[in-house]
Amino acid sequence: MTHPFYITTPIYYVNDVPHIGHAYTTLACDTLARYKRLAGDDVYFLTGTDEHGQKVEKAAEHKGLNPQQFVDQVSQSFRDLIPIINAAPDDFIRTTESRHKKAVQHLWDELIKRDAIYLGEYAGWYAVRDEAFYGEGELVNGKAPTGADVEWVTEPSYFFRLSAFQDRLLELYHQNPNFIAPQSRRNEVMRFVEGGLNDLSISRTSFNWGVTVPNDPKHVVYVWLDALTNYITALGYPDQGGNFEKYWSTTVHVVGKDILRFHAVYWPAFLMAADLPLPKQIFAHGWWTNEGEKISKSLGNTIDPVELVQTFGADAVRYFLLREISFGQDGDFSRQQLINRYNSDLANAYGNLVQRVLSFIHKNCGGVIPLPHNLQEPDQALIQECDKIMSKLEIDMETLAFHKYADHVWQLIAHANRYVDEQKPWALKAIDVPRMHTILYVLADTIRQIALLTQPLLPEASAAILDQLAIPLDQRKFLGDSLKPGTALPEPKGVFPRHVV
Repeated sequence: MTHPFYITTPIYYVNDVPHIGHAYTTLACDTLARYKRLAGDDVYFLTGTDEHGQKVEKAAEHKGLNPQQFVDQVSQSFRDLIPIINAAPDDFIRTTESRHKKAVQHLWDELIKRDAIYLGEYAGWYAVRDEAFYGEGELVNGKAPTGADVEWVTEPSYFFRLSAFQDRLLELYHQNPNFIAPQSRRNEVMRFVEGGLNDLSISRTSFNWGVTVPNDPKHVVYVWLDALTNYITALGYPDQGGNFEKYWSTTVHVVGKDILRFHAVYWPAFLMAADLPLPKQIFAHGWWTNEGEKISKSLGNTIDPVELVQTFGADAVRYFLLREISFGQDGDFSRQQLINRYNSDLANAYGNLVQRVLSFIHKNCGGVIPLPHNLQEPDQALIQECDKIMSKLEIDMETLAFHKYADHVWQLIAHANRYVDEQKPWALKAIDVPRMHTILYVLADTIRQIALLTQPLLPEASAAILDQLAIPLDQRKFLGDSLKPGTALPEPKGVFPRHVV
């Protein structure tokens, strides 16, 4: 049965070009989207750019451009990254699009209608870099907790009655323990909400690069109310039928841990206030350091995902980022570790298995899939491991445990490599051809299943392996048909050449 599934990256803020963190989030969502599609689900995968706010206005001014020219340029750099990292979203949303402005203004009107917004005056600390307000008690050495500079702001502002939603939010977290993941992040959010919520300033008058507040054009909508609305804009909101009705309740928002509060506190409160259903889950992942150092432009150690892909290939970058650490934890990026991972896991373990089995079939079986004969216990053991793996992988993906998914698949690769070494098909050519054919068939079909399973992580290499097994494109979903003996195979080619430093 086909199930709808909606997955979103945060929309990326366009004050600068994409870095490794943006690529990481997009790759995680793309991997999960690919898995769900291969499992037969009806997937809608959204990414895009967040283009309003004071920070963007200032960045444009600094470049000598008007804000629209500036956001057009930077948004395009995010769009250009998508094919480079081999991601396949269904939609790319920009907050400067008319469909989005219409959705934001409609949501504003709904909040006004329900008395969730009132006009007042804001006086407090504001960090332009974070586009966030901070209380006195949150400042650290006169700066925001993120290290951003803050300025004292006094201006007329519309406020959202966030304080009225404390109990409802806590009830939501208690009744849906998986609404925020991982657990450590859920605990953080709950502590924040238990500490009490203040009403939230949701409009600004000191700049004008944003969505105009309906019926009060001196105000623009606070960038976070504007940005968060993108997730429903893309499903057709204000229309609550169609894609909204089909996908919204299945939503998984994947975000960096630094923007969790906006997604796990403000966003559900806005939706509750507008009497709209809530997403299913918000998952916050960690940050990358570079060779043990925090990544920052001032240190000059930002990691360019485009250069990485040009050097190592998209598959290697995808694999390293998702295999190296538990999704949700912080991780350290090391080029040497990427090379080590590539050579050991991809070239030696996976690539070598495929190359030696398919080359042996090409040379000793007339280039066709051999006919298996009587299966023995070692053959059955490998086949059974292939059969049992799907239930583990399903749990891994449902919990966004990409490293565990890879680990389970590589255990199967290790089993197949041991099986080759123990069964020694090369030693049987002169003494027991039927047994040799059986071993090679079992291996070839195991490689087929492994290549199907590695498609979410390694789309290019998996496609190349499935091509070499002559698997038709319509047979590449999970649990496809076994190989047909007698199928002619093309001449095999190496898929993962070793990377030499």
